[in-house]
Amino acid sequence: MRCRGNLMRGGCSPKPANLYWRSRLTSHSDSSQPSSGQGIASVIAIDGPVASGKTAVGLNLARELGYRLVDTGMIYRAVAWLTLQRGVSLDDEAAIVTLAENARIELGQPAANSGPTISVDERDITDELRSPDVDRSVSFVSRMPGVRQAVLDLQRALAKQGRIVMLGRDIGTVVLPEAALKVYLDASAEVRARRRHAELIAAGNSRPEAEILAELRQRDNMDRQRHVSPLRPADDAIVIDTDRLSLDEVIARVRDAALSKS
Repeated sequence: MRCRGNLMRGGCSPKPANLYWRSRLTSHSDSSQPSSGQGIASVIAIDGPVASGKTAVGLNLARELGYRLVDTGMIYRAVAWLTLQRGVSLDDEAAIVTLAENARIELGQPAANSGPTISVDERDITDELRSPDVDRSVSFVSRMPGVRQAVLDLQRALAKQGRIVMLGRDIGTVVLPEAALKVYLDASAEVRARRRHAELIAAGNSRPEAEILAELRQRDNMDRQRHVSPLRPADDAIVIDTDRLSLDEVIARVRDAALSKS
């Protein structure tokens, strides 16, 4: 991933990967370390399985704090989408890594009434990231070491700017092990399937809940069993079971934790 310093004031890591990356992320801070800011943790890492509430919590928390939001799951989904668009076999790891390393990806920050956006080759694909085909493919793509390496340097470069909420599955364990605050959101597969089903209905893309549940369980198994960056809470993460919590309650717990880390 080629990180361009003029677009990210925090600069690039010493050994950037080769993926071409344009970012609309703007720095709210000149901080060069992922540590605590004035009164609140400057870097907040939120991990958890698919549909555990990371995006909703991160989006609302970032808006409330005036922080930037990086949803790394969108990046992996963009690579999966590109793989499908180019007709590359999911068994052809070398070809997929090459796609990831040379992809022209642009990440846009959320507006007041919408979430973050992502474009590939100047085409906004945000609404295409939740398609069934991408859902089925993303775990195969994201577990490839070369793809994960292509994303890693950018993630760390962005975090060095501070005032950021970063979402993923290995942020607290691999990407930002020194983050001031690490949170792991969890929920049962059944609750997560119900949430995802509701999201799809709202987006006009309804699918059987049983089918979604089966895919979530498969995704969980793949994410937790992969050799590179398996899904798990960091040893010092705050683990929040969201099964019986409202969105506001989860946001409040993460906000309180961020304040306690100041």
